[in-house]
Formats: sequence, structure tokens, C-alpha cells
Amino acid sequence: MTAPIVKRRTDPERAQNRRNQVLEAAAICFARSGFHGASMSEISKQAGMSAGHIYNYFDGKDAIILAFVAREAEHVSGLLRDLASREDPLEAILEDAHIHIDESLDPQPWSVPLEMFAEASRNPVIAAKMRENEEVSRAQLRDLVKRGREQRNLPVDDVLLDGRLDTLISYFHGLTIRALYRPNMNRASLVDAFRIAMRALLMT
Repeated sequence: MTAPIVKRRTDPERAQNRRNQVLEAAAICFARSGFHGASMSEISKQAGMSAGHIYNYFDGKDAIILAFVAREAEHVSGLLRDLASREDPLEAILEDAHIHIDESLDPQPWSVPLEMFAEASRNPVIAAKMRENEEVSRAQLRDLVKRGREQRNLPVDDVLLDGRLDTLISYFHGLTIRALYRPNMNRASLVDAFRIAMRALLMT
């Protein structure tokens, strides 16, 4: 009598480590060849696994980009939760200016955010996911900005908040692009300028 086949259970931690291994390899390949130029076989080779094995974790490059989108959303959400936990969230934004600027200018690797935006411009599935994540993070940011302005008895009407939030978010999105043109920007000067602009934007 043939013994029943016992399906080996997947170790969640090991699976996540392997997914991270693929993402790190993909980031290198995207930086080198671009999203469309990098093949799954190139990514698997960089990751040190077989081309067939990589499909146990991602069914294609779109799934890899979506994983990067999810990772970025988790990171941003964590930053906003930290700001919301501070006594004065608006002052906290100014205090942490150097951290936010460094992260915008030194994304790891720098090419991944650009590839996400570029692919979202032509891939409706990725664009929809990025918009969905943006709605969540924007709501978090809106809450803490509104709270900080209410603490100062400043106006918090919807039109005003929308303009202030969109300007703030545009600043960070634009920094990554700006770094392509001026990679050696003086960061201390950027931090000073950011604090001046954001104080006027958020606290007046």
C-alpha cells in the first residue's frame, strides 16, 4: 500500500524572507535595466534561485511592483502613525524634516519609486492600487494636520486643508525627481527651506 503524500507546510517566515530576497534582486535589476527591460529570468538569477522557483512567490513583474507599492504604503503609514502619536504633530513634521528629506533623496534603491510612478501611468491596476493607498495615507495626514491646526485655533475648512495637503505631498514626490537633476543638493539648506515653507503652510 502506497503511503499518503503529505504536503509540506510552508514556513511563513521563510516564505517572507524569500519574497524579500526577490524584491531586493528586482530592485537591483530595475535600477540596471528598467521595469520593462528586466526579465523574470534576470531577477531570478540576481536572487540566486531558479526561474521556476521565483513564481512560487510572484506570478510576474506586475506582482513585484505591487509588492513594492504595498511596502511603501506600510512605511508611510508607520511614519504617519508616529507623527500622530506626538503631542504636537505639526512641530514634529518640522523637527523630522531632515529624516523625511534624506528618505526622499536616498530611496533604496532610488529607481524603485520612479518605476512605480512610471508603471502606474500606463498600468491601470497599479495606478488603482497606488490611488487606494494614497487615499488611506492622505486621510491619516489630514487628521493630524487638522488636529495640529485646531490646537492653534487655525482654520480647518475642507478647501484649505486640501490645498495644504496636496502641496505638502507634492513637495516630497518632487524631491525624488529633483535629485535626478541636482544630485548634490545641499541638504542642510533644503531642511532650512523646508521648515520655513512648511511652517507657513501648516501653521498659518
